[in-house]
Amino acid sequence: MQLVKEVVPLMRASGNLQWDDVYPNPQVFEQDIKDGQLWVAELGNEIAGVTAITTEQYPEYAQAGMDVNEEAIVTHRLAVSPRFQGRGIAKELMQQAEEVAQQRGISLLRVDTNSQNHATQKLFPKMGYKYKGEITLQFRPGLKFVCFEKRLSTQNIN
Repeated sequence: MQLVKEVVPLMRASGNLQWDDVYPNPQVFEQDIKDGQLWVAELGNEIAGVTAITTEQYPEYAQAGMDVNEEAIVTHRLAVSPRFQGRGIAKELMQQAEEVAQQRGISLLRVDTNSQNHATQKLFPKMGYKYKGEITLQFRPGLKFVCFEKRLSTQNIN
């Protein structure tokens, strides 16, 4: 939660209202831990970044033409501490999602981000993700999200 406390003011200052005092909360991260889907990047015994690598797809992904019945690895709650930004932490966490997909034999990766999060909208295409469209999420009213997906070649899947 310390990382969230560091990140949220910077997000809000840039116009990205994706996270706030309500989301994400300790219960969300506790559930990620319980489900074995929370990944943490550490540098020097400090948490530098965090993400949840899941198979949870929001039904609203269909707004962007995505088939939510097709199994996918989905990256949620990606964040890097401002103290560690610019060191490739987000990229490494996204690469971890690819490794999880390969280990599970899943060839599709998906991610969404707030329409005002310009840093991730630049990162995802650099990593081979394709823009799929813009959606709204019922549990985050008033916000718009941009969706991306990436298909791994079947040669890279176990």
